[in-house]
Order: sequence, then structure tokens, then C-alpha cells
Amino acid sequence: MTGATTRTMLDGTPTATMQTLDTPDGPFTVLEDTEGRVLASGWTDDTARLLARLADRHRPEHVTVGRVAAAEAVDAYYAGEVEHAMQVPVRQHGTELFTEGWQQLRAIPAGTVLTYTELAAAMGRPDAVRAAASVCARNAPALFVPCHRVLRSDGTLGGFAWGLDVKRSLLERESVGVTALV
Repeated sequence: MTGATTRTMLDGTPTATMQTLDTPDGPFTVLEDTEGRVLASGWTDDTARLLARLADRHRPEHVTVGRVAAAEAVDAYYAGEVEHAMQVPVRQHGTELFTEGWQQLRAIPAGTVLTYTELAAAMGRPDAVRAAASVCARNAPALFVPCHRVLRSDGTLGGFAWGLDVKRSLLERESVGVTALV
């Protein structure tokens, strides 16, 4: 775990707590507010890298290291109960378009994937494929908002903030056959 001192976030959000968990895909760090909402998460133990996923105005300068409520869902996910992660509350800040995109990501069932084109259509903006890709790229609470379930329009893996090996592993864990995916 990485630690620092306590401070209130610039937008008035109460102090955040951070915990790093060991997973088969490497260290997984969760940043959570005092209401148990995940602000950011990802496969790293680098506090700065995780905090950089948040816009400056929503980023705490310091956090408290401790136990986060989402830890149980992470353990359940890696024990094969992948949908537990979708029950974890998250807090994201963005435009109406981004908010809709993040809601649509949470609606993708484990074991299935969408393309960026299909995500754009689900967002009600079928011509906004680039915006759909941006929704995934700006998704801070990885795992809990499963942007890893979105593929390029040609069906290949595409990018993932935490690396294609992690994305492939998550999809395999969720029983999506990705052996043919690049």
C-alpha cells in the first residue's frame, strides 16, 4: 500500500482512502471516498499513476491508506463472481455524454463485449464512435465500470490504460474467448 496524509478534495468531496490489493493480474489499487464510492482504480501500486486518472479539480492531493469497501468485490471478482464488481458504487465526473457512456459500460454483462461502434449506438449516438472510445479512455474506476469489455470496431482488443495483457486476462476470466483477438 502507498500512503500519504489526509486532505479534502477541491470539489468538497470528503477525504479519500486508498488500498492496494494483490491480484492474479498484479497489484490493484482502489481510491474510494468516505461514502464507499470508487473514484479511481487500476492495476498499479503507483499512487501518482492512479490519481492522474482523475481531473485535477476532483483529485485529492493526499489520501489515507486503509481498507476500502470495494476490496470484497475485488476478491469476489477474482474468485469467479465477476458481477459483484458491478454492484460497487462509483463516482465519476463528466459531461452528459460521458455519464451516459459510463452507464452503458456498466450494463455490459460479463462474458460479452461491445465494439466502440456498438457502445456509441447504446449511448444513443451511433455516429460518435470516437466519443465512445474517449468514454473508455477517461474511465477512472476500472473493473467497476468495465471498459475492458469494449473492443475496436474490427474486433481486436484495442487500447487499455492498464495494458493489453490485463485486458485479455479479464476477458478470459469473464469467459470471453479472446484467443483470436490481437
